[in-house]
Amino acid sequence: MFEKTISFAKAMGCCNCFGFIRRRSRRRAKPAVNNNDHDLSQELLLDDDTDDDEERFYANALSGDGSEVQNRPKRSEDILNTRVENGLICRQFPVKETDVVFRSEDEDGNKMINEYIREYKIGSGSYGKVALYRSSLDGKHYAIKSFNKSHLRKLRVAPSETAMTDVLREVFIMKMLQHPNIVNLIEVIDDPESDNFYMVLEYVEGKWVCEGSGPTCGLGEETARRYLRDIVSGLRYLHAHNIVHGDIKPDNLLITRHGTVKIGDFSVSQAFEDNNDVLRRSPGTPVFTAPECILDITYHGKAADTWAVGVTLYCMIVGEYPFLGDTLQDTYDKIVNNPIELPNDMNPQLKKLIEGLLFKDPTLRMTLSDVAVDSWVIGDDGPIPEYLCWCKRKNMEGEYNVESKILA
Repeated sequence: MFEKTISFAKAMGCCNCFGFIRRRSRRRAKPAVNNNDHDLSQELLLDDDTDDDEERFYANALSGDGSEVQNRPKRSEDILNTRVENGLICRQFPVKETDVVFRSEDEDGNKMINEYIREYKIGSGSYGKVALYRSSLDGKHYAIKSFNKSHLRKLRVAPSETAMTDVLREVFIMKMLQHPNIVNLIEVIDDPESDNFYMVLEYVEGKWVCEGSGPTCGLGEETARRYLRDIVSGLRYLHAHNIVHGDIKPDNLLITRHGTVKIGDFSVSQAFEDNNDVLRRSPGTPVFTAPECILDITYHGKAADTWAVGVTLYCMIVGEYPFLGDTLQDTYDKIVNNPIELPNDMNPQLKKLIEGLLFKDPTLRMTLSDVAVDSWVIGDDGPIPEYLCWCKRKNMEGEYNVESKILA
């Protein structure tokens, strides 16, 4: 849980060294009471537990005519289950599912999980460890996230949810999607007799490449443009499949050796239906949180994702956070109240794009479709094309077959 006086680093190093703190609690800054509804708060108060707000919200709804409850969006898990039952999976080949775990060692004494040989630890994910493994079958490298199921079941993240809920939802989402700018889930290993759970992911080895020197540095316009195009392409695909990522930031954007960006870490992602992307759970990382997520109990997930893209672009170009205070409360205050400050010598087209992405009012903020045809984003490459995914191709083939039968 965050303390009320969490301090952030004032200076940011190279872009591949971003040190972001994931918000584990559901605490949320609230505006002080103000008689002028149009004034943003000058003093943000940090609630002890946003879950209490959610419970009060539903209690109030239940005390009314029940219409609010009826209109309440379905849980992500229910939506995902329905999609699976109806075969709405956008993958040509399904994720491999293994229900047996064999632990052993190879001839050199390296630990093995089934056919995967452990090489070294890569880092720590949201709820588990990540290590590099090599398959003894195809020789390829994979990143394997390992989790302890007992620990996840004890770790409560919401009144009715545990960390295990988050992990299973992450698996559910990744099993349904496949896109060149999204980290691919290869296999899930879950032995009912074991307390361990594994996600076998494609290994993405690259990092941000900074340009310049000094305590802070950015990527340069050309590199940032290329990365942004990949981010927007992957995120538009997610939104088109009714998935909100919820934690877009450089730490969750991996770079291949060929310079392709892949979006990873879906541990706080949510599913929605019928374009109703209203969410309650706050996004993952404070410095990337949109103003409306701070001010309101509910918010629109796609607009919040888009704000995080704007913060990420700012970080890529300027080399530091656009809104950063000495404490969590101060950071939220700056996000809600402070105007965006950009270098005077910044490319006017780029400046306009960042300002559009970081518009405080989500209804006036640029959409990802706007970004795809933005003049700075287009550059010499043209608008970002819409990805023709597997499920769209299947639908097109089905429609073509129907038309062919009618014409015949």
